Amino acid sequence: MNNDTNTEKWKSMPDLLDYLDMSREAVLEAIAKRGMPAHKVGRLWKFKFSEVDEWIKSGKAGAKLEDDEK
Repeated sequence: MNNDTNTEKWKSMPDLLDYLDMSREAVLEAIAKRGMPAHKVGRLWKFKFSEVDEWIKSGKAGAKLEDDEK
């Protein structure tokens, strides 16, 4: 049994939606177009909140895309 309490657990899509107060469609668009860190496990998306937080802090979450300007 692993006693490492510093290991961050993977979170599900519903967990992330609640954490960020975003819609599923907005998260899927952020993954596809803005590089939101996400990992597909079978049919399920999994997230590490620390990776998502770092992505947001880096400014990539709010970066304008060419398609957004049209």
